Amino acid sequence: MRGEEVLARAESRRSGLSGDEVRVRQARFGLNTLPSRKVSSWAALFARQFVNPLIALLLAATAVSAVLGETLDAIFILAVIFINAALGAIQEGKAERGAAALDRLVRQDAVAWRNGERRRVDATDLVPGDIVELESGVLVPADLRLLETSGISADESLLTGESLAVEKNGATILAEGASLGDRVNLAHAGSMILRGRGFGVVVATGRETEIGRIAASLTDIESAPPLVLRLRRFSATAGIVVVTAVLVFAAVQLWLGAPLAEIFFVSVALAVSAIPEGLPIAITVALAVAVRRMARRNVIVRALPAVEGLGARSLIASDKTGTLTLNRLTIATVWLPGQGRVDLTTTAAVRGDDLTPEALGELATVGALCNEASLGEGEAAVGDTVDLAFLAFAETLGRRREELVRSEPVASAIAYEPENRFGATFTYRGDRIRISVKGALETVLAMCEGGAAPAQDAAEQLAGEGHRVLAVAEGWAGTGAALDRSALRGLTLIGLVGLIDPLRPEARDAVRQAQDAGVRVCMVTGDHPKTAAAIAEQLGIPAGPEDVVSGQEIARLAADPAAFRALVARRRVFARVEPLQKLSIVEALREAGHFVAVTGDGVNDAPALAAAHIGVAMGRSGTDVARRAADLIVTDDNFASIVAGIEEGRIAYANIRKVIAFLISSSAAEIGIFFLCLLAGLPLPFVAVQLLWLNLVTDSVQHVALSMERGEPDLLSRGPRAPSEPLFDRRMIEQTGLAGLTMAGLGAGYFGWLLAQGRSIGEARNLLLLLMVCFQNVHVFNCRSERRSAFHQPLRSNLWIPAVVVLTQGIHIGAMHVPVLNEVLRIAPVAWSEWVQVAGISLLLIPTMEVYKSLKAGRLSSAPQ
Repeated sequence: MRGEEVLARAESRRSGLSGDEVRVRQARFGLNTLPSRKVSSWAALFARQFVNPLIALLLAATAVSAVLGETLDAIFILAVIFINAALGAIQEGKAERGAAALDRLVRQDAVAWRNGERRRVDATDLVPGDIVELESGVLVPADLRLLETSGISADESLLTGESLAVEKNGATILAEGASLGDRVNLAHAGSMILRGRGFGVVVATGRETEIGRIAASLTDIESAPPLVLRLRRFSATAGIVVVTAVLVFAAVQLWLGAPLAEIFFVSVALAVSAIPEGLPIAITVALAVAVRRMARRNVIVRALPAVEGLGARSLIASDKTGTLTLNRLTIATVWLPGQGRVDLTTTAAVRGDDLTPEALGELATVGALCNEASLGEGEAAVGDTVDLAFLAFAETLGRRREELVRSEPVASAIAYEPENRFGATFTYRGDRIRISVKGALETVLAMCEGGAAPAQDAAEQLAGEGHRVLAVAEGWAGTGAALDRSALRGLTLIGLVGLIDPLRPEARDAVRQAQDAGVRVCMVTGDHPKTAAAIAEQLGIPAGPEDVVSGQEIARLAADPAAFRALVARRRVFARVEPLQKLSIVEALREAGHFVAVTGDGVNDAPALAAAHIGVAMGRSGTDVARRAADLIVTDDNFASIVAGIEEGRIAYANIRKVIAFLISSSAAEIGIFFLCLLAGLPLPFVAVQLLWLNLVTDSVQHVALSMERGEPDLLSRGPRAPSEPLFDRRMIEQTGLAGLTMAGLGAGYFGWLLAQGRSIGEARNLLLLLMVCFQNVHVFNCRSERRSAFHQPLRSNLWIPAVVVLTQGIHIGAMHVPVLNEVLRIAPVAWSEWVQVAGISLLLIPTMEVYKSLKAGRLSSAPQ
């Protein structure tokens, strides 16, 4: 079917749909969104908590209790099961919904024609019949029937599995039933435009697109991030250790002649209480908290492991434009052959007295003709910032592109591509064709005759002042000439322009903060080496003009990988870098042992973004290709936001360690107190329901509060963690072991002392259970920092901690006074003096951990650097 027939069937036109037509079709077809993975219902999440061998054991214990006539015990165990399931479902549900909400924060734009005007719209608002423009670097937003194409090729590997680019041609008429890979006049949603330009009419959106049909079949597939998988394995290992210890304990009890029913109940309860089965969920909650915090600081997480991974980065290879600078280019200086330099204000008024604005007219005309942007009327400007700067400059001199094109219709164009480093437009002017070219000086000079030396000298001076320098050239050809690259010779250099993209106000401080955090900052840019050196100096990146590595230098070292790696390891600034060279730089940095984060926004950045440990794409100016290749998206294109992301990543990792330390030390204390009582010949310190109560009241709540920690003041200054550092390292083993043994030793000693004072077993267990609750209330303050004193962590930075401590203490004391519950738990109210006694013993845990932290800090400070 021909393009015009497709337009007619879609009830559309090349000037686009009207606003009323769009609204009617949105109501009919819905939003242009792909089916997403279903967020589990609360009922499903609740049911999922019962798929657990520990729950099966508890259910067995419930049945045994009922058979033995222990009805209250059976009811309590069943209540514990349901409460734990509810808490797990709530935590897991919040994490799942938080992750799903991220998709709504990442916006994909499309350039569409509406009411005869070219507009940038949210891709989710597209409807069948919309006219959409495509260019290199764009993710196709919907299934399009291409109407006009200019050198378009697309990556459709997502759909076809074929890695080769597909050349598209809107003039082709397909045979009926053509296979997906042969539909050369269609651009499918989800495919990447690798090069070229064109436009087409939307023929399918959302679920009706080819990728929508595929997505519909994938929405129920679940996956967990690697960190959570590692923690599941860790939990399984810890579970094996706990079960082994419990079996040994049970065997010894059986050998000593303890009642079988008592052994069974206590062993099951001890295993359930001590195994950190909730650890993966707790860590997912911690990561979800970090994701929300990052989103508030303009960093959107596409891959959950990138949350804590960003905090481990030791080097950032940053793009310059838009990330370190404002990406608001203005033509500030012009150099004309034989006439010299013209310095302009932001309104393009001439500062010098020797030249008039008319002398710049030809340069402005050529720059406006060789242009793909649109300033728009009443709408936001659309296009590349360089093109927009040329259009703004031309308009100040009274030359609007629309009027120029009406008088000189466009015959053909060579779109700007990063690897070509130039763009060209061919326009009819009478019986001749004007050739307008703009691009990098080296590329354009190769197309011109004469004038190379003065232009190069002028470019060196402009670049040395921090300008981005582009050359503008013009030529003429007969109407029968070939309108392709072969025509680009014998041109005349019209002049040079120096564009200024000011630094972001916060960029210098952000670079300093990153460097203070032990993160090396490199700048990788396509700009001139002198421009790069000037910007690096303003940013505080240590690199003089002689330290800048150029793309030509990289090319010369291509045959000597060792020399290239050595060069990359020494230098901080890389200029005139081509896409594959940026990829080589990233690979060399990885081989040097760095954990590398790379920023980028263009198609040319995608390989490096994918190769980096963490790819960071720009959300505002970035192409769809870059965003898809990245792990993180910075919504405000700001380097300072990346530094904020590093801080949040380190906070997330620190909070994960805090949660692990709290849960494991509590488990160690519970196991330890049973074995110490066994060795001392004491009775069982707890009955089964007391262990389950302890697990329910303290462990299930307080670790969530730890995941809310805001971070410590010196966190950034500690430097990135080593890539080989295990999660459960020597320091954590020491801390959890010391805390667990302290709680177990004090608890068993107190239990024995109470029995020696003539207290009954029931009274001793009642006070010991209160002591264990107090221990965990106290220990949560110790776990707020691995290094800093508990007294140096202000409560106002995490009010959840005192809140949950008061809550758990209040629940336990309240349970002592509730008639039925205290009977089930075998507990009773205690005197005020006894509570003070128990609280005093629990507070001994603080000086123990304070001494450890102090000694550890002393050893670290005295260690050789």
